[in-house]
Amino acid sequence: MSGLKRTLNLNTTIAIVIGGVIGSGIFMKPALMASQLGSPLLLLSVWVVAGVISLCGALSNCELATMFPETGGPFIFFQKIYGKGFSFVYGWAAFAVSNTAGNASIAFVCAEYVNYFIQLPHFSQATEMAHHFSIPYIGTIYFLKNFGVKLLTIVLILILTGVNYRGVKEGGTLQRILTAMKVIAMIILVGGIFFSSNGSMHNIISASTNMPSGWALVGAYMAALSGAFWAYDGWNNITFVAGEIHEPQKNIPKGLFTGLLFCVIVYALISLAYAYVLPIESMSTSSFVASDAARIAWGSIGGSIIALLVILSTLGAANANVLATARTTYAMGEENKWFGNAAKIQPQYKTPGNALIWNAIWTIVLILSGSFDMLTDMLVFVSWFFYGMSALGVIILRIKMKDAHRSYKVWAYPIVPILFVAFVFFFLGSTLINDIRNYNSGASPIINSLLGIAITLVGIPVYYLSRKKIV
Repeated sequence: MSGLKRTLNLNTTIAIVIGGVIGSGIFMKPALMASQLGSPLLLLSVWVVAGVISLCGALSNCELATMFPETGGPFIFFQKIYGKGFSFVYGWAAFAVSNTAGNASIAFVCAEYVNYFIQLPHFSQATEMAHHFSIPYIGTIYFLKNFGVKLLTIVLILILTGVNYRGVKEGGTLQRILTAMKVIAMIILVGGIFFSSNGSMHNIISASTNMPSGWALVGAYMAALSGAFWAYDGWNNITFVAGEIHEPQKNIPKGLFTGLLFCVIVYALISLAYAYVLPIESMSTSSFVASDAARIAWGSIGGSIIALLVILSTLGAANANVLATARTTYAMGEENKWFGNAAKIQPQYKTPGNALIWNAIWTIVLILSGSFDMLTDMLVFVSWFFYGMSALGVIILRIKMKDAHRSYKVWAYPIVPILFVAFVFFFLGSTLINDIRNYNSGASPIINSLLGIAITLVGIPVYYLSRKKIV
C-alpha cells in the first residue's frame, strides 16, 4: 500500500485519538449512568474502569499495528491472524454497520445542536408520520422526520469528506484545530464549574437512598459500563491510518497511550464537575446533565455554552471518523474485486478518494433512512467483538510468528490481552442476554445484538460470491 504517504506526525496522531473518542457520550450518558448506580463515586469509578479496559485493548492493538503498520488497521492484521475470509467479514461489518453508522450518528448530534442556535426547517408531525416504511422485526423508518437536521448532517458529512479528499495533511490539520478547540472548551467547562462556588464537595461523596446492592448492583454496574464504552469508542481509529503515520512503530503507541489516557482524565474530571453542582438524585433525573450543570454554574448562558461545546466536540469526532474509517474500505478494495474501485487513490491529492466517497454515500443513505439510531445500538456489540478478536490475535501471533520483530510489545503480556479478551466476551454475553430479555418483555421491538450479528454474517456469502470466477 505504497500509494499513500506517511504525512501524519505524533501531534496529529494524538489529535485523531482524542478527537475520535471524545464526542457526545460524556454529555449524553452520565444521567442514565447516575440513575443506574445511585452513587457519584461509583459513577467516577465506571469512567476509570472503562478507560483502563479500553486502554488494555488499545495497548494490545498497538502490538499488532506496529507489526503491520499499513493503512486499513484491523483489516490487515486480521488477514495475518485468521485469514482473508475473516478479514473481509470484519471489513464488511465496518462498512455496513460500525464505521458508517458511527459517522452518521456523530454528525447528526452535531447538527441537532446547531439547531439550538438556528431553527432548521422541518415538516409537520402529520407529514412526518404519513411517509414511512416498515421493516418486519426491525422497525419503522420515517424518511421526513427531522428533515432539516438530516440535511445539515449530510452537508457536514460532505464537507468533512471533501476536506479529507483533498489531502491527508489538510484533514490532519483540521483535526488538530478541532481537537485543540475541544480541549480548551472542556478545560473552561471543568474549571468554570469548580470555581463557580455553586456546588458542594458533599455531593461527590453522597449516594442515593435508592442505590442498588448485591447482584442488582453488579447488573447496574455492567449497564453503566456499556454506556461508558460507547463514550470511549473510537480509540482504534488510529490503527486505520497506520500506513500514513510517520515513524509508526514509535508514534502509534505514544499517540494511543497519550490520547486515551488524556480522555480518561477528562472524563473523570467532567464527571466530578457534574457531581460537584448536581446531587446524584438531580443528576439521575436530568434530561441533559451537562446543560443543567452549566446552568447552575453560569446561569442561563450555560445552555448556550454547552451547546457550542457539543458542536465542537462532535464535529471533531466526526472529522476523525471520516478521516480514519475510509481506510478500511480502501484496504478492502486492495484485496477484493467487488470493492476494487474503492482502492483507487486520488492522483492529485494522494488520498483514498474513492473509499471516502463510498463511505459518504452509504452514510448518507443511513442518515436519510433514519435507521442509524438502531444501527448505533448494534455497532457497540459488533465493534467490541472485533476488539476482542484483535487482542486474542496478539496471543495467537506470539505463537505463530514468535520470531517476528516487534518494535512494541504489549505491557504485562499475557495478562493484559487475556484480561481484555475475557472481559469482552463476558460483556458480549451479558449484552446478548439482556437484549433477549428486553425483547421478550416487550421493552424492545428488536434484538439489536442479534441484528448486528446477522448483518455481519451476510459478509460471509458476499465474500465467497466475490471470489467466484465468472466464466
